[in-house]
Amino acid sequence: MYWYQLDDGSFRADRNDNGITDDSPMAGTDAAPYPAEKETGVKINSLDYSPGNFFDADNSKVPKAAIEDIKIVKEETEFTYFRNFKAGTSHNPNIETLSDNISLMLWVKTGGSIPFTERKELDIKHRPNGYPKFQVRYDVTVNLSWTGTAREIKEMRVTPVSASMKEGEDKTFKAEVRTKPFEVKGNTNFGDYVDVSTRSETAWSSDNKAVATVDSNGKVHAVSKGTAKITAVWKSGLYYLYGTATVTVGDGGGDGPPPVDPPDPGVSCTEPAPGQSMTGKYMDPVVTGKIKADARGSERFDVLQGIPTSESLYGNVLARNHLYQDKFVQMTGTCTYTVNVTKEYTLKWDPGKEVPNADGKGTHIEPDPQSETESKTYTYQIERRYAFWKIDNLEVYQIREAILDNYVLPGGRIAIQPSGYSPPYYAAATSGNYDPPAPPGELTAAGQTLTGGKSKPSVPNDEGALKGEAEKAVGKIQVTNDSLVFNGQTIMNNQKVEESGPTPSQIPEPPQIGDNVLYSPGNLIDRSKTNKKDTPSAGKIEYDLMPGNINGGQNQEFPIYGINTVTVHTPVVNYSSVSDDAAHNQKTNPDAGRSALILERPFTVRIPTSGQHVSYPGYGNRDYAKYFRTKQVKFPFDVYDGNRTTFIPKNTWVDIPVGQLDTTFYLPVWVDEGPYQIAFRNIAENAPADYTQQNDANTSLVHHAAYDEVAVDVIGRLYDFHVTDIADYNWETVFRSQKGSTFQTGVSYWVGQKGIDGDPRGNAAVFTLPIRPGSSPLQGFKNVSVKTGYHFKFDFKTKGNMFGPLDGIRITPTFYYVRKDGKAVNGRGDTRIPVDLYYSTSSKHFVKIGSSADQVQRYVILNDRLRNVPAQELRDTAGYKFNHGGAAGGMNRNEYINSYVNKYTKQKTPVGSYSLLILPEQLRTFLSLKDPVPESVNRERADVSIQKWYGEYSLPADPYVVEAGTNVAEYGRTHGGLDDKSPIFLKNGYIVVNFNIESIQAGDLKNPHLQYIYAPLMNQWQMEGFNRNIQDAYGNRFALKDGDVVFYQTDQSSRDDFSSQVPH
Repeated sequence: MYWYQLDDGSFRADRNDNGITDDSPMAGTDAAPYPAEKETGVKINSLDYSPGNFFDADNSKVPKAAIEDIKIVKEETEFTYFRNFKAGTSHNPNIETLSDNISLMLWVKTGGSIPFTERKELDIKHRPNGYPKFQVRYDVTVNLSWTGTAREIKEMRVTPVSASMKEGEDKTFKAEVRTKPFEVKGNTNFGDYVDVSTRSETAWSSDNKAVATVDSNGKVHAVSKGTAKITAVWKSGLYYLYGTATVTVGDGGGDGPPPVDPPDPGVSCTEPAPGQSMTGKYMDPVVTGKIKADARGSERFDVLQGIPTSESLYGNVLARNHLYQDKFVQMTGTCTYTVNVTKEYTLKWDPGKEVPNADGKGTHIEPDPQSETESKTYTYQIERRYAFWKIDNLEVYQIREAILDNYVLPGGRIAIQPSGYSPPYYAAATSGNYDPPAPPGELTAAGQTLTGGKSKPSVPNDEGALKGEAEKAVGKIQVTNDSLVFNGQTIMNNQKVEESGPTPSQIPEPPQIGDNVLYSPGNLIDRSKTNKKDTPSAGKIEYDLMPGNINGGQNQEFPIYGINTVTVHTPVVNYSSVSDDAAHNQKTNPDAGRSALILERPFTVRIPTSGQHVSYPGYGNRDYAKYFRTKQVKFPFDVYDGNRTTFIPKNTWVDIPVGQLDTTFYLPVWVDEGPYQIAFRNIAENAPADYTQQNDANTSLVHHAAYDEVAVDVIGRLYDFHVTDIADYNWETVFRSQKGSTFQTGVSYWVGQKGIDGDPRGNAAVFTLPIRPGSSPLQGFKNVSVKTGYHFKFDFKTKGNMFGPLDGIRITPTFYYVRKDGKAVNGRGDTRIPVDLYYSTSSKHFVKIGSSADQVQRYVILNDRLRNVPAQELRDTAGYKFNHGGAAGGMNRNEYINSYVNKYTKQKTPVGSYSLLILPEQLRTFLSLKDPVPESVNRERADVSIQKWYGEYSLPADPYVVEAGTNVAEYGRTHGGLDDKSPIFLKNGYIVVNFNIESIQAGDLKNPHLQYIYAPLMNQWQMEGFNRNIQDAYGNRFALKDGDVVFYQTDQSSRDDFSSQVPH
């Protein structure tokens, strides 16, 4: 009993009964499985197990070859030795003898706790979970008994068959037996005669003891004239034979000549000779095969168009369940019987006899009747013809396996063993033969009395008359064909009949196997298989010659033509993107076609594995991650990973985990600003070393990678504006440790309470812009603002390519008026209005700031004593300048640096006017990086990536404030002139100085680079936490505008401080 394992781990057993199978779940473990206990049936052909010898009733050995009509003995068939099975309980009886008296159906329990005989690993494709499949064997022990017929023929004779004796004479007759042995069927030759005359099993008798007697040894004694039949009877075992002889006792003296013995009766048969024949043949498997995408019936991919690696295929072969060829031959012959018919004639005549007359005179004739018996034996040759069918050739083939070859299959090939397959069941026996009836022995015809008158009559010739007796005495020959039962259908019938065996039929045409017999799913296409179009397929199916063939045959192999091709096309797509840091993009003119990458900020690349590919079945617009070997990105600039722990030099391909959609990187500050193309490639798992790529998707299978590029724009920053000093004496100790000191307190006024990217800066709200009443932290100065005429110092930073000689900063001041109580300044309810400022010089009165008459130049000294620029910062800046043009002056490096720090930076640098400031490169320093940089990075370039710009600004002392657009000249003309007290001038309030700050690259004033406030996509002023609605120390609320820096008093001026020192 064999159980074999299926893909899901369960077990299946074939009943060998028209394809019926039994299934059982797996017990044990994947590594050591066996079936759960299950009752199953298994059909066997008992002849496969019959013995080599039989035994007769006397326990004598008889070879199997001599046995005919073998049948199973139901009553003596039973299970035994229950070690590897249990007897079934669901069927009664649990051993069924089927209608052919040869086949048995055994019902047994196996599996579970019942020990198996053997478990072995099968050399076939493993289960989907990677474990091998196993076959488990259980031996079922059965006592079988068979019965059959062995034919043995014996003949007996008595010799001589006739004899003439004289009265008183003795003569010994002989009884003999010969045997035709059964060891070889169809043997027509008898052995030699054996003398049994004196054996105890032989009995002699005479039918006319008045004529002759016989003793126990066959000795005959003639008593008187006449005829007697002497009979010898031989009884031995199953045999009862007899023979006869005729004795004639005459009245003549002495022995007459012995009678001539007639031929011995018997039979002589010709050897069977082949006559007509019939052949059958079905040796074309009609085989087809296909290799397609799993799962059958719902194939996801069309393999003719394309299937990726890591997908699985099924192989399916259809063919005939079995093949066969046969030849049946009719064997014919003739048996000739020698038949002796003996007829006894009684001869009567009366020759008369001359006797003397009573008177003594003369003689007369008196009756003298004579009587004599005479036997005559007639010998006839009686023919009996016979014919029976023999199997001259029988070849039946069952499927062994099918093999499919294709580049895409594991190892290029799969071998498919049949599953759930029922090979044909047939039983053939070459026991066909003829069985001539025993010769009839000596025949005795009815006697006849002949009267001859005076002379003895002659015996007539009755040969023709007695032939019918001989014919009638010889029966017809019995014949049996060979036997062939195929799948339960009798093809050649071995039933015993007379003269001629029935003509056999033909084996039916083999059916086609089911879809699942030669079916192998789950054949994974290895990822090493590169893309190929129309890879050819080949295959073969192999049939094994089944046991029980007759006269020849060998295993067969047939090619499978017309198997479909398979195209391998492993898809990858590439629709990558880069995050657009619009929230930090300060460019005046952002490039809408490029993603903004901001220096010293993280950015994200997105490499999806989904997208549009070809429109073949199974492809289309979907996720293809399964087929990716890796995703890669290459930056044309240096980056760090998102944790800033791993440095990635420019132009390095970076592997990204396939399952990771988004990956964050960090942009170092030293990367040059400008447009770039970031490259992406997604590589298929089956890509060869020399793979090529295609944009977006490898829709052409010659490519194994998908490529994409994303346009980006690397952008710097403009940030960290703060006021670091105010010349107004009321503010001196806010910024200085004490009056007259250059030591700073560390206080500065920032745009807001947030840093460059909106994170908390850590400063208190009081130290935020604009500087206004309430900004002073000093006790008693809560109402102090800044007097006109006093400048305030400020600085801020840039990142990026702002280290060129023509790079600079443009600051455009604008002015607003607010009342001290923050209330409306006009009938429209405006609490804040734009204003124009005028000032007077010794030579000009009422000069409008920003007009052509406004010619006052503003200057800034970088290394001012109250600016406190760090010495190292100046030296680092000097070092860079020396390397970029400073060496041309003839000084060495140290000389140049010392000169720069001590002389050059203490000179006045013109920056413009009240209405416009341009901070040039002379007011720029470089903030060297504190941390080490990777070896491949130019340290000098990295150390100039962050720039610091220094400036200062003030309003004229005692400016005149009018609402913007007021025609002051016209007012004076119509109002009798102007003076300081003209009501046109706004008093009792604050002048709000507002800065618009822009960076300028390469001197291009028409196209400012970055905006602090008015970039289209973001407002850095707001990013840093500027509060647009504030309240002063008295609870007055003011609405502010981005860029507001300082509130100047409209009614107090620096001149007031100096005039107050003059004695009155």
